[in-house]
Amino acid sequence: MTTMTERTRGTIEMAAAMFLSGTLGFFVVESGQDAYNVVFFRCLFGAGFLFAYCLARGFLKDTGLTRTTLLMTLAGGVAIVANWVLLFGSYSMASISVSTAVYHTQPFFLLLIGAVILREAIPHNKIAWIALAFVGVMLVVDTDLSSLSLSSDYVVGLALALSAAVLYAVATMITKQLKGIRPHVIALIQVSLGVALLLPFANFSDLGSIAGVQWGYLIILGGVHTCLMYILMYSAFQKLPTPVIAVMSFIYPVVAIGVDYIFYAQSLSEGQFIGIGLIMFGSFAVNQNLPLFPRSRSATNATNAAKATKATK
Repeated sequence: MTTMTERTRGTIEMAAAMFLSGTLGFFVVESGQDAYNVVFFRCLFGAGFLFAYCLARGFLKDTGLTRTTLLMTLAGGVAIVANWVLLFGSYSMASISVSTAVYHTQPFFLLLIGAVILREAIPHNKIAWIALAFVGVMLVVDTDLSSLSLSSDYVVGLALALSAAVLYAVATMITKQLKGIRPHVIALIQVSLGVALLLPFANFSDLGSIAGVQWGYLIILGGVHTCLMYILMYSAFQKLPTPVIAVMSFIYPVVAIGVDYIFYAQSLSEGQFIGIGLIMFGSFAVNQNLPLFPRSRSATNATNAAKATKATK
């Protein structure tokens, strides 16, 4: 009997995590709650499940947190919680599939934030791929151009999804600076913060009218789409190379588009499909650092020969 390799296990974990991400919109919509309530209960139930997991694994004994890293974790928590509120709010104004596609512009904002704050240079090829992706965003908007106004729900929904992508990039940038701290502990702190932040905004007056099945959706959002999904994702990150993670992340929007079509009959125009394709390809090209123009075989051979010659000196 052959044992499963670490890479195979990581691939299965990543695929499962991205599939769960793609179904997120369905549970948000079916819960019947506004964005504040959904995120509040996601954080509440997620914190409970994550606390139990971290306690059982002994992750809370020595967290490695300092005052500085705790403050950074809390700052990232503000960004991630606000990002969820904006993204979930966009579902009802645009659609799950369109909001998810626009939200997938996160890698580009991460690059731009790095350039502005950390003074990191952006290669010309990545600038081109970012531009291509935002052409895709404009194509996604195409369906509403005949009656487009800045106040229309559709445009507001797109703006919310874009803003959510910016906040996710901010949270990612902060989290990348947190070395030596288990990501599960970071997630626990951030969702716990989310409970406190959203408590004043949560609407408890209609809780008695929430059906049992809707409570089930909210519990699943906390237990499955927060606790289990993060456990799978962080475990996969440790087993897979970055290019594989980048490619597999596209399972998320593909599943989201399928869910939107199957459950809500949300079909996309040709222009929107092309736009989503450009966003996806642009994200892939940035993650893989694809050259703008493919090198000829002779140029590649010459480069490799030069490297080999340099290595022998």
